[in-house]
Amino acid sequence: MLISNAYAQAAGASDPTGGLMGLLPLILMFVVLWFLMIRPQMKRAKEHKAMVEALAKGDEVVTGGGIAGRVVEVGDSFVQIEVAPNTVVAAQKQAVATVLPKGTLKAI
Repeated sequence: MLISNAYAQAAGASDPTGGLMGLLPLILMFVVLWFLMIRPQMKRAKEHKAMVEALAKGDEVVTGGGIAGRVVEVGDSFVQIEVAPNTVVAAQKQAVATVLPKGTLKAI
């Protein structure tokens, strides 16, 4: 007929390195991912945590939502920020994105 018979082939010689060479690309990708993505993110998180813990009264800050103001009071999980004369808002400590250099905000 048109279809020829298929015969099983004998098993070839096994690779002396085993599955190690098959896992090498996966291990290499994980190492590259670690150094390019995970490690820098952990470093930024550690720096942010230290910055939040060091917040003090009188610091000029910017929140993640873009509100800029001067810290009036620091609590356990919230911080009171004066955004204008006689206008104070409460924000979570974790929402503080950056601490500005002293004297940056002149209007407050």
